Amino acid sequence: MAILSIRIIGDPVLRTVAGDVTDFGPELAKLIEDMTETMVDVRGAGLAAPQVGVSKRIFTYSVDGQEGHVINPVIVASDDFQPDQPEGCLSVPGLGFNVRRHRWVRITGVDLHGEPLDMEATGQLAKCFQHETDHLNGKLYVDRLDGDDRKDALRAIRTANYHDVTAQTVAKRSRTVGSAFGAGAAQ
Repeated sequence: MAILSIRIIGDPVLRTVAGDVTDFGPELAKLIEDMTETMVDVRGAGLAAPQVGVSKRIFTYSVDGQEGHVINPVIVASDDFQPDQPEGCLSVPGLGFNVRRHRWVRITGVDLHGEPLDMEATGQLAKCFQHETDHLNGKLYVDRLDGDDRKDALRAIRTANYHDVTAQTVAKRSRTVGSAFGAGAAQ
């Protein structure tokens, strides 16, 4: 298992629609294991494959005691919305804004063995499924912001020095995870 490097806003992989997973096997299982370990290490609620530089339709999640992964997800959402709550993103560090998300979702897809998944979710889990599916479609949560929140987010992104943020994060993690970050680490 390895802790993977998380891509930061500005990386083109985050704005690319991810491709379907068609090969199931040990490489896919290792990627999901590494994504899960990375998500836990950074205390994330979810992690999409594009966030670790892999343009495939996969995400992991861990919300309210429910954890797992979904491959090739298809999401259907209710017409109504849950109350806006602050949302953040590992790929847009240091920011959090209220995001409008659907109250209920149904997500279908497959697991790492190609077995069908079919889940319904509300609350935080529904938010997570929507957020991670957005990543697979080349969208970030800041794309869903309106008005002053959107202006504030874009201003903060423009003025942030994400190169320094990334370097500090890598340095901090390298002290705790050994050789997962360094000369031979996946970028």
